[in-house]
Amino acid sequence: MNATEKASPALRALRGVRVLSLSLNLPGPAALMRCRQMGATCVKLEPPPPAGAPSGASGDPMGLYNPPAYKELHQGVRIVVADLKTDAGQKTLHRELARADVLLTSFRPSALRKLGLEWKALRKLYPALSQVAIVGAPGARAEEPGHDLTYLAEHGLVNGIDLPPTLYADMGGSLMASEAVLKAVLVQLKTGKGSHQEVALSESAAYLALPRYWGLTQPGAAVGGGHAGYRVYPCHDGRVAVAALEPHFAKSLCAAAGIAYVNVLSMMSPPTHQALAAYLLSMTREALDQLAAEKDIPMFTLQK
Repeated sequence: MNATEKASPALRALRGVRVLSLSLNLPGPAALMRCRQMGATCVKLEPPPPAGAPSGASGDPMGLYNPPAYKELHQGVRIVVADLKTDAGQKTLHRELARADVLLTSFRPSALRKLGLEWKALRKLYPALSQVAIVGAPGARAEEPGHDLTYLAEHGLVNGIDLPPTLYADMGGSLMASEAVLKAVLVQLKTGKGSHQEVALSESAAYLALPRYWGLTQPGAAVGGGHAGYRVYPCHDGRVAVAALEPHFAKSLCAAAGIAYVNVLSMMSPPTHQALAAYLLSMTREALDQLAAEKDIPMFTLQK
């Protein structure tokens, strides 16, 4: 079972809802994937592929630089090719808009105006249609250029010069966008009218950064390396992520390592850190996996 097939049919809250997407790359298509998982009928308009592209190529850049990701994102989505800058493309667009319940976009506001898709115009033409507009930053900053990396950096989520291991702002923004689709449908059911909702990827990054703002993950905090039971340690043949934060987990871990557990403050002490580090370094991944299963300790071993 792949990521696009994990939603239970019993939970398909968007069954009967038609979502039309003009979004390219990742956040919009990922949001559309979530909507399809929830039962929505999903249609996407894509521009023609660029000149010189292979036969059968997509007009979405994702289809060119990562075909497997594009395929999974668009499983079950009806793709329609339309150049929105042409009369024929506009005709196709408005044919689909007339049938849609929610429009999903990821253009800057100025681009939406040029295409005749700003909210004021859409509301007049299609009063029951809702629009979920994914932008980089909210309000007046929506015209600023940016990407996942810059939004994460803005909110203190980039360490050193290494790239983050995944596209947190994009994927978090896609969840916010699918949530906005659900909100739009609820409003439509109550009022019979469409609504406009803006989803900013920078605000997605800000939301993900809240634990850091609150001090939970700052260096030395309980889940920032201060608690000996919540860290990543080297082991004999790899690494181990230990998440023995609650007292009963910490007690089990300390008992296995031959360390006296007093209370949560003892787990913050340097001697406990040192003793636990020495114990885990002496253990193989296999032994730690077995220990985790037998003693009900939340640990996950990793390669070096």
